[in-house]
Amino acid sequence: MIIQNLFLQGIYTFDGAGLDKPVPLHAELSHFVPDGVTNQTLYFRGGNSSPELVTVVLMRDRIPMRYFPIGAKSDVHIPLRVVEDTEGGSVIELFIVAPVGTRGYVVVDLGMVEH
Repeated sequence: MIIQNLFLQGIYTFDGAGLDKPVPLHAELSHFVPDGVTNQTLYFRGGNSSPELVTVVLMRDRIPMRYFPIGAKSDVHIPLRVVEDTEGGSVIELFIVAPVGTRGYVVVDLGMVEH
């Protein structure tokens, strides 16, 4: 039984901190999974305005769960065929990895369900 559909989405600016330094994309792109509920991520869509490859990182409790590379001035749509359960009490966040000095906008749309 699905309790609710959830979406972390929007258009956000970013400043690259380095390929080895994932940084939170924006505070709005964080979701606490309530106790007693299971969350599943279903798809990711993203767009990148910068002239460099960037990667959006799906984090669970600040540990990388999935990487979504987005090419320079490009977009991506990834339906997740392997869906992991995220248990209650976890925090899901979107981070970004980009070369130092890279600036731009990223469009993100992460679709999830909780049950």
